[in-house]
Amino acid sequence: MSGQVEWGSDAIAGALRQSGVPYVALNPGASFRGLHDSLVNFLGNEDPEMLVCLHEEHAVAIAHGYAKVTGEPLGVLLHSNVGLMHASMAIFNGFCDRVPMLVIGATGPLAADSRRPWIDWIHTASDMPALVRDFVKWDDQPTTVRASVDSILRANQLTRAYPHAPTYVCVDAAVQEQRVVSWRSREAGRYRAPSRSAPDADAVVRAAELLAAARNPVVLAGRVSRDPEAWRRRIELAERVGARVVTDLKTAAAFPTDHPLHGDAPGNVLTASDRAMLTAADVLLALEWEDLGGTLAAAFGDREPGATVIAAGSEHELFNGWTKNDYALAPVDISLNCHPDDAVRALVAALPAGDCPRETAADASVAVLPAPEPPPAVDGAPRVTVGLLGQRLRAAVGPRPTALARVPTSWEAQHWPLSDPLSYLGSDGGGGVGSGPGIAVGAALALKGSGRMPIAVMGDGDALMGITALWTAARYEIPLLVVVANNGSYFNDELHQTRMADLRGRPRENAHIGMRTEGPRPDIAHMAEDMGLVGIGPVHSLEQLDQALARAVEHVEGGRPTVVDVIVERGYPPRAEAGVLNDRRGVTA
Repeated sequence: MSGQVEWGSDAIAGALRQSGVPYVALNPGASFRGLHDSLVNFLGNEDPEMLVCLHEEHAVAIAHGYAKVTGEPLGVLLHSNVGLMHASMAIFNGFCDRVPMLVIGATGPLAADSRRPWIDWIHTASDMPALVRDFVKWDDQPTTVRASVDSILRANQLTRAYPHAPTYVCVDAAVQEQRVVSWRSREAGRYRAPSRSAPDADAVVRAAELLAAARNPVVLAGRVSRDPEAWRRRIELAERVGARVVTDLKTAAAFPTDHPLHGDAPGNVLTASDRAMLTAADVLLALEWEDLGGTLAAAFGDREPGATVIAAGSEHELFNGWTKNDYALAPVDISLNCHPDDAVRALVAALPAGDCPRETAADASVAVLPAPEPPPAVDGAPRVTVGLLGQRLRAAVGPRPTALARVPTSWEAQHWPLSDPLSYLGSDGGGGVGSGPGIAVGAALALKGSGRMPIAVMGDGDALMGITALWTAARYEIPLLVVVANNGSYFNDELHQTRMADLRGRPRENAHIGMRTEGPRPDIAHMAEDMGLVGIGPVHSLEQLDQALARAVEHVEGGRPTVVDVIVERGYPPRAEAGVLNDRRGVTA
């Protein structure tokens, strides 16, 4: 810090530094002009450093992507009610995805006689946090300098405490601009997040005995950490008890998908063989599996599961009555109320010495990548599908370590095995289209200098809705490869309109109306170039694709964020289409 605290915002900026966030993502706003000044002139724009964004939703999405890699929060600054409303979709994504994030908002002066005419009145709210209260972990709107500092320290504690979710503190503009005569800072070390709770010892013993004795154990590996040691322990647990493992594309990589004990390639819904695996199981271990109740219903229908169900996780502490991401009620026989990584550590320690060989382990075959699909042809020319795009992209990056920060709905995961905890970072949590670019930038920021190439493959709808988030990557020289699978349509909804047509006996050929982004088709590559990134495309053929991807990889390795716009055939593989058109809870064709 440059000197003694003189202003309320100096003290608030000091609390942000004490929170340990390395960056604060923001789109500038007058409601926090005092804090902005203190970040620059009191802290020197260091610890935290400001990241300028072109939209509040992007600022939150960047913090979301950073947390997906590191498990740590970034700071976000949001301007008054208008900035918070802009950002609310991205905050909801972060809440559903259970990531830590320290969001600082601001309001015009709560004291009416301190407000400037007009603008301060429309940008002031008596309860600003009410806009997001149902999808943050904790909120506050303090009215003094000391209370503002304490609220930030508490919000930092709570967002870092498991289970994770964003927290929100709204600071009064007048409090920021208040003179401080004398100030004594808090000792940061005394306001750390509480440690995680250990699982109940008796429950661990019972669960370990069941897993050791099981003939057909299955692990549903869901929302776990990016810790390499925790990854290794999950493999050890599965191998020790011979458990088959199922993973999902809604959450990040949790188990090597080319391991002999892994089931089918991950997707957004169960395959028929994975459902059969669940129905044959005698013990199921769910590691914070998203929508456990819906998954069991997909396998067992209206029947109670025949297996003993062990569930590890504490996300129930975030459930509330407003958002229904508590999902279907799940039957659980043993609850390990703790972080799933801690549950696995305890279970491995409690297992009897030596392996517990099972038929499933002996019979499991090593995953083999399918043969490349033959390219579709139109007028004799090969055309690009998302499946082929994934194969060619994987060939282009070769043996380089990568992190998939985003994949589209039509992604075919069998073409891209996940081999470590950072190889895939999961979806956005809340299904908010437009989050992809910002999340990708945040993930790339966290990976900068790591030697791992961040890659985001996203649909054109997602890219176009959030494309200005990519400017921040150019501004701060954050290497990132974005590949747009551009089908010129909000195709997910074309499928729903086709379903409506079939149910109502109406023409399928009208399903595209109101869905296509054509006439004119946006030039995504040129948009990227105009924001300072490398833009390549549009790419129409497989031959062009291979050349474009090779160039893109070179640019990213040279430190340049790069966007490749690839025109792909419309259509989803059957599994992705089944996931889109689920008409009943978790049930697929």
